[in-house]
Amino acid sequence: MSDVLARVEAGLRSAFGEPDARAAVTFLGTDRIEVLRFPVSGTFPAPGTGDSEGDAVRYATLGMSAHPMADPTSPLADPVRGPRAELLLTVRPGRADTDKVLRPLAVLAASPQVEGLVVAPGASLDTGEPLWPGASFTAVLVGEPGGLVADLALDAPMDPVRFLPLLPMTPNEAAWKRVHGAAALQERWLRHGTDLRDPLRKGVPLD
Repeated sequence: MSDVLARVEAGLRSAFGEPDARAAVTFLGTDRIEVLRFPVSGTFPAPGTGDSEGDAVRYATLGMSAHPMADPTSPLADPVRGPRAELLLTVRPGRADTDKVLRPLAVLAASPQVEGLVVAPGASLDTGEPLWPGASFTAVLVGEPGGLVADLALDAPMDPVRFLPLLPMTPNEAAWKRVHGAAALQERWLRHGTDLRDPLRKGVPLD
């Protein structure tokens, strides 16, 4: 486990540089989950343009990938084989106290251990509370891996670690996604030029 997490952290540092903060959360009956914070300078395009617009901060979990995620319907969990993942969240700094997202992120990262969830692209994850003070988001959409950090290969027969981006959703967006699907919601975000990194954004029109 420690070797896997050491390699995951090395991969995160290689992709994002040195973290400027980290915090650890331990839940009863689970392994420790850490959340690392990485500053990102002026590399993000404004919605609908190719122009760089401002800085961002990226939060990455560390600990979720220590064990493979098991299908909750399976009577026996394989301790070696199975999907492994860590979670990534990118937001603009300074507009809200987004560092309060550390605990909700850790809760989501612990959900495979606590609830037997297999977290995969297209899934909705609900925290049951705002991601940070003043946020209109209580859930996230799990995005496709590979865009920010390449999959991290582990020694066979272990599956690679995938780094899954999280896209905050308002309650209305989460409910609409349950009916229409993840692709339809993402298309609507794109059509309206939604800045998914804005920690205080309002919900996209769903009419």
